[in-house]
Amino acid sequence: MQLPIQSRDKRRSETTQRLAFPFLHRFYAHAEPLTYASLRAVLGVVLVTHGMPKLLRTSHGSMADPMAGSINLIENVLHLPAAPVLAMFVALLEGAGGVLLAIGFGTRLIAAMVVVQMLAICLALGPTWPWIDRGIDFRS
Repeated sequence: MQLPIQSRDKRRSETTQRLAFPFLHRFYAHAEPLTYASLRAVLGVVLVTHGMPKLLRTSHGSMADPMAGSINLIENVLHLPAAPVLAMFVALLEGAGGVLLAIGFGTRLIAAMVVVQMLAICLALGPTWPWIDRGIDFRS
């Protein structure tokens, strides 16, 4: 039989207060919302910095045209059909999705789509890491 939620929370709170540093419990309780918002904003900004150059077709790092690089990667390395459409979806997810994630709108859906995108990239490319000058990109 499970205890009601209030009883479980009270018991968990009492257990936390018995730890070696009980004063940290109050700090963590106040810092938690700010921490989640900060993580969401930072991830959103990182995604925007990768999506906007694709959408605007401006240079990004050593890539003169990141959208063309994405299309080439999807078409010639991953051998997926409709490479321009998939590349546009990736650019929109990173650009517009990053903005929405940073401001906190649709976070669960966007975060799930980003996880699927990043897992697909990591699994498909494996140890070769052919983007960004043969180095591991900081968002993977």
